[in-house]
Amino acid sequence: MENLRFLIVEDSPTMRQLISFSLKRFKGCKIVEAVDGVDALKKLQGEEVDLILTDINMPVMDGLKLVTLVKQNPKLRDIPIIIITTEGAQEDREKGLSLGAEAYISKPIQSSGLIKVITEILEKKK
Repeated sequence: MENLRFLIVEDSPTMRQLISFSLKRFKGCKIVEAVDGVDALKKLQGEEVDLILTDINMPVMDGLKLVTLVKQNPKLRDIPIIIITTEGAQEDREKGLSLGAEAYISKPIQSSGLIKVITEILEKKK
């Protein structure tokens, strides 16, 4: 899989770097970063992306609201979303998945696990 475009939505610069670093394993990928849900929606107006990776706990607009808005938008609804969060609670996981996220990964993330989940999701989408 080459030339994929990812949107990382995460308020922590350190976490964004960590996720970016993992995604660099995909050859020629383009990474767009957003600091919260509102920023992400703005970026999605001008960018086409293959996959969104979002945190839940962020200021302004959280990840669950972002998932809801993306999945309600006919232009964006087919973009797969992975939630990456410290919120390990079962109810958060269920809520995220019921809103339409394809996967839910708890922090701390492991590169190999993240790459595996992304690959599986994008294979299914083909």
